Amino acid sequence: MSKVNQIRFWLAGLAVFALLLYLLSSVLMPFVAGMAVAYFLDPVADRLEKAGASRLVAASLIVAAFFVTVVLLLVLLFPLLQAQILGLIQRIPDAVQFFRDQAAVLVEGLRDRLSPEDMARLRDAAGGYVGNAIQWLGGIIKGLLSGGLVVFELVSLAIITPLVSFYLLRDWDHIVEKVDSYLPRRPAPVIRAQVKAIDATIAGFVRGQASVCLILAAFYGIALTLAGLEFGLLVGLSAGLISFIPYFGALFGGAMALGIAIAQFPDWGPIAVVAAIFAAGQVAEGNFLTPKLVGGRVGLHPVWVIFALLAGGALFGFTGLLLAVPVAAVVGVLVRFSLEQYKNSALYHGTGAAAKAAALSSAALISERETGDGGDQTP
Repeated sequence: MSKVNQIRFWLAGLAVFALLLYLLSSVLMPFVAGMAVAYFLDPVADRLEKAGASRLVAASLIVAAFFVTVVLLLVLLFPLLQAQILGLIQRIPDAVQFFRDQAAVLVEGLRDRLSPEDMARLRDAAGGYVGNAIQWLGGIIKGLLSGGLVVFELVSLAIITPLVSFYLLRDWDHIVEKVDSYLPRRPAPVIRAQVKAIDATIAGFVRGQASVCLILAAFYGIALTLAGLEFGLLVGLSAGLISFIPYFGALFGGAMALGIAIAQFPDWGPIAVVAAIFAAGQVAEGNFLTPKLVGGRVGLHPVWVIFALLAGGALFGFTGLLLAVPVAAVVGVLVRFSLEQYKNSALYHGTGAAAKAAALSSAALISERETGDGGDQTP
């Protein structure tokens, strides 16, 4: 088979895979979640194997411990969160009325400075923005509810995900060996090097970012509760857990917390404390948590992560959100590899230097394989 036909074959296979993913996205969530859990826990299983445990025992203990921990956390936190969610829903009309009164005071102050025509334009613009915001929020809620039967999806997630996690974790090494045996023999070393780079990127980002999110969730929840903020635990946990979206967790949580604080506290002291909590969280995340737990060599740019999450959620819903970061890592590594190949080709150097560049590239690739560094920087 010629090189052109090989490329066509793999592109056709990729297109079929993407089509199946799109068609089956409504039922894939528990399987993707189980795969993510297995991938996340595979290093722990490897350590238990080295300690003398069989893979079956290691997988059973790890999966059981993981899901028991998750269930215990939900059981302990659910009563508190349920009370805060219900309280927040009941307080929404009061909060809306409070900010409406503040806006009325602001409008009264502007009325003396603006002409009637400017006031009419300002009123129309504000109404349009509010209408668009409500329509956008309604579209999100409708999309979440219309993507399938929510109760059925939650039940399938609770039942199927542990089973998928167990079987994948038990057979992870065999699956990897089986996939490796199907690789085309000639480019197999190059494919392995790129897969190693992808694995380093995904592992560094997902495992590190998960640790950052849990630490921030605990910090924000405890700090806001101690500061006396109503619904502080709910807002803090939400802000920390969605911090995997760059900057969004702090912006969303900070806006919610400051809005509640302004409506709750009569003076600016407690409001300043709430703002300082989020400022401290951002300083800790940017200067200590992310550099230590995620590392600077992962190379997933925040803009690329945000785009991947938005695109994955728009195309495939919750399944797309779970797949967004791995797909972003794969695309980034492949783009970097393609650019390296381009810079070592005649298109970049010209015909005379192409052979020398190719030789240097081959030597560098051999050196990488010998040292075990597949490269983990992704544009």
